[in-house]
Amino acid sequence: MTQPTAPYYQRHIFFCLNERKNGEDACAHHQAQAGFDHCKNRIKALGLSGPGQVRVNKAGCLDRCAGGPVAVVYPEGVWYTYVDVTDIDEIVDRHLKQGQVVERLVTPAHLGR
Repeated sequence: MTQPTAPYYQRHIFFCLNERKNGEDACAHHQAQAGFDHCKNRIKALGLSGPGQVRVNKAGCLDRCAGGPVAVVYPEGVWYTYVDVTDIDEIVDRHLKQGQVVERLVTPAHLGR
């Protein structure tokens, strides 16, 4: 029997950056790229990026447009809706660094597309 190995990254955060061409609302219309850029820069500045730590990823449509902009943190599978960089900072400081879910930013379960 092989021993389980540690995950390559402790956590991933995926930011939906989707832009719908048909005029439907989408995360890209709500400063999603700015949220992604801020998170990526903050994670690097704090020395939290790289193997065994945190990976900040771009994603296409995550199909939760009604809550946009959205990001999801794995392995926990916690969905967040954020408004500005202050919200991103709170997700970084509490969830990505300390493993604590930021309840006030959790995307309501009923919000889908």
